[in-house]
Amino acid sequence: MNDLMIDLETMGNKPNAPIVAIGAVFFVPETGVLGPQFYTTINLASDLAACAVPDGDTINWWLRQSSEARAAITSDEAKPITEAIDSLTHFVSRNCEQPNYLKVWGNGAAFDNVILREAYARCGRAPCWQWFNDLDVRTLVRLGRRVDFDPKRDFPFEGERHNALADAIHQARYVSAIWQRLLPDGDSLHELA
Repeated sequence: MNDLMIDLETMGNKPNAPIVAIGAVFFVPETGVLGPQFYTTINLASDLAACAVPDGDTINWWLRQSSEARAAITSDEAKPITEAIDSLTHFVSRNCEQPNYLKVWGNGAAFDNVILREAYARCGRAPCWQWFNDLDVRTLVRLGRRVDFDPKRDFPFEGERHNALADAIHQARYVSAIWQRLLPDGDSLHELA
């Protein structure tokens, strides 16, 4: 599998936002098959020490979320940011068929992938994917709405909202559903790139 859906839980919405959880799942958009999954929580203090910058509005937003969602990002098992980044890179290297062709999907052209790439830089690490292989969930959602498929309306959420892994799985499922509506004969958009 060479498509990886990521989702972050953060304490901000700018590139330098602190990350408190990373969820990722390999998937095949042409079929909807899900593959290996990754989840880790990150010790907020460690990312602040690495110069991440929190946002008060985002922190207030988190305070209004469910107790389950808040508990998930304050786990006693939270890793330091550098260890979490290294774990993600190791997960990708163990599970990606062709690392040079890894496509990393994030929900928003300026959110997940950009924030994660900045975290790699803060930790003095190279990202585990090439910048030109960033793919945007929101663009595909817009295309889906053009063919009368709206994930917010037509695709039920399973799991705990604002859990990075549950969100990544949900996004991978509806991206695959949209992909299959846009390319019903199993064609690959990767072949078009």
